[in-house]
Amino acid sequence: MPTLRPFCAFCVLSLAFAGCREAKVTSYRVPKEKDPEMPAGAANAAPDPGTPAGSGMAGTPVATASGAGLTWVAPAHWKAKPASAMRKGSFAVPGEGGGDADLSITAFPGDVGGDLANLNRWRGQIQLPPIAEADFASATQHLDLNGLHMTVVDIAGSGANAQRILGAMIPFEGATWFIKLLGPGALVAREKAAFMAFLETVKPAAP
Repeated sequence: MPTLRPFCAFCVLSLAFAGCREAKVTSYRVPKEKDPEMPAGAANAAPDPGTPAGSGMAGTPVATASGAGLTWVAPAHWKAKPASAMRKGSFAVPGEGGGDADLSITAFPGDVGGDLANLNRWRGQIQLPPIAEADFASATQHLDLNGLHMTVVDIAGSGANAQRILGAMIPFEGATWFIKLLGPGALVAREKAAFMAFLETVKPAAP
């Protein structure tokens, strides 16, 4: 079969030539994976970068003074409220139309930043700007009662619904005690005599 041999030879050569060619390279575009979605509420659970640890914000335990304490006798018209982990004493001072004032007694170790810083914290509570150290003496008065040295302040806010604070800072046995009357300006003004009389009853507890 003379015609079959050339044909077979041609097929063998064709296959050999095809095997020698380079394989065709095919590229594929793979879509980029998306970042995993944050579960609902996770963003709100992230800590606020502006809140330093241990700053005494809500949820952070704050140490109160322990050891020797003070005693006092409140005016008869002040209504005692239950003490709490933060308060050594607490009273509601009745006002007209339900606008009561709040009397709190707290104590913390050390000087809690000093009297100027503490005064400015109180000022901030009624939207007043801080004062400078040079103005501290004229903004306070000092009383020595029952063996205690008290720094007393009277600060009033401005505006129609302004609040007022009468306060006393009392260093005692390595701690600072704070007595603060906060409420509507007119009510706190009327209670100033009662507040000052109350301070006269504050004294170290009997051993």
